[in-house]
Amino acid sequence: QVQLVESGGGLVQAGGSLKLSCAASGRPFSNYAMGWFRQAPGKEREFVAVSSAVRTYYADSVKLRFTISRDNTKNTVFLQMNSLKSEDTAVYYCAVRTIATMTSLQTSDAYNYWGQGTQVTVSS
Repeated sequence: QVQLVESGGGLVQAGGSLKLSCAASGRPFSNYAMGWFRQAPGKEREFVAVSSAVRTYYADSVKLRFTISRDNTKNTVFLQMNSLKSEDTAVYYCAVRTIATMTSLQTSDAYNYWGQGTQVTVSS
């Protein structure tokens, strides 16, 4: 059974930084896309970043501020978040795609495993 466990969320002032981690278990993930999404209160879940086997993608709203990375030896994906803004406040979810699909990696439908989420709150 695949499990994803996020950590690293918390309360930070605007302009500060946080680093989220997502530890995956159940199988090796080096060949799979691992991504981050977020959902703010009253809003739909939105794409943040993804690391596939060959490249990374970012939402325009986080480019140059967030960095996704992964340690395949530990089945872990990270999200370094710098220059945080109040609009970054949301529950952040880690997701993994282990199935073959043509669905864009920037849509939540492309992923078949999800973590429980970790709260990030940015105070202004």
